[in-house]
Amino acid sequence: MADIEFLKKMAAQVRRDVIRMVHKPASGHPGGSLGCADFFTALYFEVMNINPKNFTMDGIGEDVFFLSNGHLSAAWYSVMARRGFFDIAELSTFRLLNSRLQGHPTTAEHLPGVRVASGSLGQGLSVACGAALAKKLNGDQSLVYTLHGDGELQEGQIWEAVLFAAAKKIDNLIATVDYNGKQIDGTVDEVVTFGNLKAKWESFGWEVLETNGNNMEELLATFAAAKSKTGQGKPIVILMRTEMGMGVDFMMGTHKWHGKAPNDDEFARAMAQLPETIGDF
Repeated sequence: MADIEFLKKMAAQVRRDVIRMVHKPASGHPGGSLGCADFFTALYFEVMNINPKNFTMDGIGEDVFFLSNGHLSAAWYSVMARRGFFDIAELSTFRLLNSRLQGHPTTAEHLPGVRVASGSLGQGLSVACGAALAKKLNGDQSLVYTLHGDGELQEGQIWEAVLFAAAKKIDNLIATVDYNGKQIDGTVDEVVTFGNLKAKWESFGWEVLETNGNNMEELLATFAAAKSKTGQGKPIVILMRTEMGMGVDFMMGTHKWHGKAPNDDEFARAMAQLPETIGDF
């Protein structure tokens, strides 16, 4: 059974990590990273079957994850380090010259946990489809997970992959959409509205679940439900409602912290709201 209190403390620590990471180089994307701290924590500490100490690029025999909206790298790096993929102290090098922790994840640095370069939005679901099909061909029963931004769904390649996954019955794939309603230029509805997003995915032949991505209990229950629906002929997507900037009051309710680092005063205000729960790097 999941240790909910531990997971909540870890997610709180991840948020603290994120603010410290983007403040030091004065560069990064805190908004979505804060909103998805619970998601990454649940995925890596409870949901996925992974072997952090023996990372392989092919991921045979274990679940694999692809971060399509690569600008959420700060939260992803934090969780991977705290899960044991690499030393937690390396988080202090985020976005610095010659760091393995680039602003958008790459494979050239050979950072354990990263299997594909991401951040050029729209590509992650296509990669995940290929990985999931490879697992099927190899008789590998493990699963493929992805995360996408809601603004990213405005990329046409996403919908090509959505069609392909349903047509090929890629039912070992669980995609998640960070549905916070905000992107770099404003709200999603102001930029290119989706209308009924659930109905769109369903019409493309996917099994659709919905959840509150900032409620750990609900998030875990939704992941369990998603896993129970694998192997039934349909790919699965979770529409995950989150709050951009979650945990820092002046970053919430606005798109303006999508890609903006806090200055020294804002850093102090943010850190005062984010208690140290596990221990800083």
